[in-house]
Amino acid sequence: MNEVFLPTLHWFAMTNPFTGSCGAFRFRAKPEVVMATQKEVNYDASSIHCEYWHGPYCYEKSEMEGEATFPMTEEGRLEMKAWLESHI
Repeated sequence: MNEVFLPTLHWFAMTNPFTGSCGAFRFRAKPEVVMATQKEVNYDASSIHCEYWHGPYCYEKSEMEGEATFPMTEEGRLEMKAWLESHI
């Protein structure tokens, strides 16, 4: 089985998007971060929006084949990983 790599929740909590691939399968995960205070993330209100496509082109030049939004929790990150791997 093909496995995708996803960074830790801390990566997403710092508002960093992530793009990855597995062969011709490509994906982009973009966090929607809600701050509880100036320095603390409200994980319950935050989420990660993920899109995927197949092909040789970058995100901007491709047509998305699927998208979903996941809670910004470790369970949500693992659910997103399983969802991505089911579409490889």
